[in-house]
Amino acid sequence: MEEQEIHLRDYLKIIYKRRYTVYTFFTIVFIVVLIGTLSTTPIYKASTKVLIEKVEPANLTLPYPYYAPYEPEFYETQYQLIKSTSVALKVVKALSLENMYEIYFKGEKINPRGNKTKADVLADIISSGIVVTPVKNSKIVTISFMSTNPEFAALVANSVAKAYIEEILDMRMSSSRYSIEWMSKKAEEEKAKLEKSEKALQEFMKANDIVTLQDRLALTPEKLSEFNTQLIRAEMKRKELEGLYSKVSSINIKDAETIPYIASDPTIQALRNQKLKAEQNIEELSKKYGSKHPAMLKAQEELKVIDLKREQEIKRVIASIKNEYELARNNENTLRRTLAGTKSEAISMNEKFIQYNTLAREVETNRQLYDALIKKLKEESVTQQVQTVNVWVVERAEKPDSPVKPRKSLNILLGIIVGLFGGVGLAFFFEYLDNTVKTPEDVEARIGVPVIGAVPLLEEKGEHIEEIILKEPQSVHSESYKSIRTGILLASATKPPQNILITSMAPEEGKTATSVNLSLTIARSGYSVVLVDSDLRKPRLHQIFRLNNMSGLSTYLAGATPDIDTILKTPLMNLTVIPAGPLPPNPSELLGSQRMTKLIETLNERFDLAIWDSPPLMTVTDGLILSNLVDGTIIVVRAGKTTYDIIKRGLKLIDGRRKTDTTSNVLGIVINGFDVKNADQYYYKYYNYYPSEKEEPKKTI
Repeated sequence: MEEQEIHLRDYLKIIYKRRYTVYTFFTIVFIVVLIGTLSTTPIYKASTKVLIEKVEPANLTLPYPYYAPYEPEFYETQYQLIKSTSVALKVVKALSLENMYEIYFKGEKINPRGNKTKADVLADIISSGIVVTPVKNSKIVTISFMSTNPEFAALVANSVAKAYIEEILDMRMSSSRYSIEWMSKKAEEEKAKLEKSEKALQEFMKANDIVTLQDRLALTPEKLSEFNTQLIRAEMKRKELEGLYSKVSSINIKDAETIPYIASDPTIQALRNQKLKAEQNIEELSKKYGSKHPAMLKAQEELKVIDLKREQEIKRVIASIKNEYELARNNENTLRRTLAGTKSEAISMNEKFIQYNTLAREVETNRQLYDALIKKLKEESVTQQVQTVNVWVVERAEKPDSPVKPRKSLNILLGIIVGLFGGVGLAFFFEYLDNTVKTPEDVEARIGVPVIGAVPLLEEKGEHIEEIILKEPQSVHSESYKSIRTGILLASATKPPQNILITSMAPEEGKTATSVNLSLTIARSGYSVVLVDSDLRKPRLHQIFRLNNMSGLSTYLAGATPDIDTILKTPLMNLTVIPAGPLPPNPSELLGSQRMTKLIETLNERFDLAIWDSPPLMTVTDGLILSNLVDGTIIVVRAGKTTYDIIKRGLKLIDGRRKTDTTSNVLGIVINGFDVKNADQYYYKYYNYYPSEKEEPKKTI
């Protein structure tokens, strides 16, 4: 199902429905606020304004004046100091409140508790009543005191400002004396540390020749860089010769000249040229002489000599390559050892120099700390009488004319706002928790089953809803059942269902009343109706129609009453009632028997419509058995009682028991006990409209 959009009118409906919740909450809150406001003792507030300015002591070494930066912590510290117990005790002492308190508060007595004296209790009272408020974008601070006595409030506010100034002076004097004593002692300690560190540095410099070490430390990085460069070159040359030597060491002498390094040797090039000339000479002589001619033999001998020399030269070049490779390798190893030794020397020198720097820093730190202490000690001795905080009273407190608490108008306004919005919020909260059936629209939107009618709540006490059709045929309740009747008769385009089961999810939801009134309404329309009390556990139809219940549905299904006519009762025209009969031990087995099927067929032949009143679905299985035998099922729910969850579970049980097809036979839902007054205005107007007497439509054959 698609989620429906929520409109403003939906919220208004909730508020209207829960209006009594809103009224109640609003009334309670407003009365509580009103009583609290009127019963609160008036509190008066007196305020004095002081200027607080931080002043740094004059620095004798600076050629220009010093301006203290803005420090939020400084002002917060002053605020806490103003509200401190020490300032409050000064106020108690200055005003002699231990003896004068009862003059301002007649009848009130101070009872010290524990180790506290009367002065301590009075100081706690004053400290808790002081309020410090800084004036924005200024150094002015408002010191306020609240009390039920306006004269006492003004007196304390002025006294707090004066006591605060005295407290600052006392703190400054005590602090200066303590600072001078502490710095004098600390300076002696730092002097001893400085002398000790200077001695340790001097001994280290002598032991490690620190001057020579500095020169070597400066040259070592250059040597490391140079050795590293030479090593890289030697490594490259060694790799080059290693590759060349690897090639020539395994090559055939005949193919040696394929290697460019060998082929480029001047001697081998000369021998190669001589060989070419000798071969050319042999070729020319072969044209003139035979192979045994002395000139040919001499030329061939010269060629052999050249080949022998070429082979010897190639071996010589290979041997020189090997020698160069070994020399390059030895050179690389030598440079590598030299570089490693230089690195070790550099590391050793760095460690010594680091130790030297550490000792030097310690000496410098001790010297700076010692100099700072001596300097500060001299400044403190000169400036100990200078005040670091300046306080001036800018505006004295006056006796207040009107109280600051309670603020009656504001409290009443807040009570109205809180009561109104709190009541609305509570209404929405109750609505959120309420998961019961409310209106037909809600049921159809959340369940997906049509609502064929809603019966209003019966307001008059002592009146029975089962008799409403007979006693008040033109009432709004009767019209509701007529509307349900119309919905059933128009449920199908061909013909209305012949067998209709009336059930509910739980007891006391109005299924029996619906069965009775619906049967009466249809019978008065001219249809022949049989009303069957199939609730074989707690039957009620025989009581409503005042019938004999010695025989009925149970005796017929059990075979004790073979003739169906003996169980048919006709209390009204066109209406026949079959009572439940004596309570059987096995109701479910009887309702699911073959005799039950035959009874339905017989009733269909003799009556236009059969209405079956069954037990609740969620208590026993009787209703589920009957729902599989009838043409349609009507579910009766109780507004404000039946939850949507139980309806969904019941519908799932009905659909799960269907054997003939997968289509649900639920014709619709009837909402019983519908509260018209708390519903929408539309329903209120609709259900308060009484139609004139009209003739019931007659059945047409």
